[in-house]
Amino acid sequence: MAKPPFRAEHVGSLLRPKELTTAFRQHNAGEIDDDAFREIQDTAIADVVARQQDAGLGVVTDGEFRRGSYWGHVIGPVSGLSVREAEFKFHDDHGHEQSFIAAHVDGKVRRERGFSIDEFAYLKSVATALPKITMPSLPTFHFYRPVGGIDKSVYDTPREFFADFAEAFRQEIAELAALGATYIQMDEVPLAMLCDPDIRAQVKAGGAEPDELIDIYIDAINDAVGSRPPGMTCGLHLCRGNFKGQYLSQGGYEPVAERLFNDLQVDAFFLEYDTERAGDFTPLRLVPDDKHVVLGIVSSKLAELEPVDDLARRIDAAAKYVPLDRLSMSPQCGFASAVSGNPITADVQQAKLSRIVETAMEVWGEV
Repeated sequence: MAKPPFRAEHVGSLLRPKELTTAFRQHNAGEIDDDAFREIQDTAIADVVARQQDAGLGVVTDGEFRRGSYWGHVIGPVSGLSVREAEFKFHDDHGHEQSFIAAHVDGKVRRERGFSIDEFAYLKSVATALPKITMPSLPTFHFYRPVGGIDKSVYDTPREFFADFAEAFRQEIAELAALGATYIQMDEVPLAMLCDPDIRAQVKAGGAEPDELIDIYIDAINDAVGSRPPGMTCGLHLCRGNFKGQYLSQGGYEPVAERLFNDLQVDAFFLEYDTERAGDFTPLRLVPDDKHVVLGIVSSKLAELEPVDDLARRIDAAAKYVPLDRLSMSPQCGFASAVSGNPITADVQQAKLSRIVETAMEVWGEV
C-alpha cells in the first residue's frame, strides 16, 4: 500500500443517511438507547466505507458518522470544556448569517477517555482501504471566542491552556498508533480565518493580536503532533468554515503562508481552493520541499460536478509552484461538518468522489 497522502483524497465527513440523522434525533430525545444508536451507526459506517472503496479511493474515513459535529465529540472525553455562542457568524453569498456555538474553557483540561479510539477501531474492522482518522485542530477550541473563551481563574493565558490540551491530544494519538493507526488529519479553520483582513480587524478590535494568535496556534499544533509515533502521517486541513454550505471568512493564504508551511510539523496540507475566496496558488511557492499539498479544488458545497479537464488545468497551474509529484487533490472540505450536512445529495457526493479518482488517474496515473 502506498504511503499517504494519496493522489485522490477526501477530507473526512460525509453526508449522513436519513436513517442516521433520524437516529441522532431519537437518541438526543431519549427515544433509543446507546446500543440501538451504535448499531445504526455501525451499519451506516460499513455502508459508507464500501461506497468510498467502490469509488476507487485508497483511503477511507467513517464519514464522521458518530459525531454531531467535527469537533463536539471532544467535549466530555476531555474535561474542562463547555460551549457558548461564538463571536463570529457563518455567511452565504446572499447575505444570510448563521450563529453557532463554540468551545469555552471553564476547567482544567484533561483526557478522561478517548474521543476517536472507538471510531478508529470500528473503521479499521470494516475497511480494506487505508483508514484515516480526522480530529479537530486545537485552535478550534479557542479562536471562536479569542478573548473571553478561557476562564481566567483556570488558565491565565492561552499558552497555559494549550499546554494541557496538547497533552490530551498526544495521549489520543499514542493510543491510536497502538491500535494500528498510521494516518491522521487535523481540521483547522482559525489559521485560514486569520487570512481575512476583516476577521483580523475584528480580532484586534476585541483585544487579541492576530499575528500572536498565529504563533500560539502553530506552537499548540506542533506540541500535539510533533512527537507523533514514527510511521504515522499527519495532514492538516485548512478551510474557511463549512456549515450547510456556508462559510466564515475569505482571503488568500499569503498572511499566514510562510509560518504555516515552514513551521508546522505536519506532512501534508489539505488546502481549500474551490472558489476565489481562497485566493490564487502563489502562496504555494513557500511550501518547503519536504511537504505535500492536497488541492481542495472540488466543492463539497455546490452540486455542480467539476469537469476533469478543468480540474486538470487547475492542478497544472498549482504545479508551477509545487512539483506535480508532491500534489494531490480532494474536496475543499467535508460534505457534512455537522449532522445537517451541505445542500447536495448523496448521489452528487458519490459522483464527486468518483470524479476525484477519475481526475487523479488522468493526471498522475494512480490514486
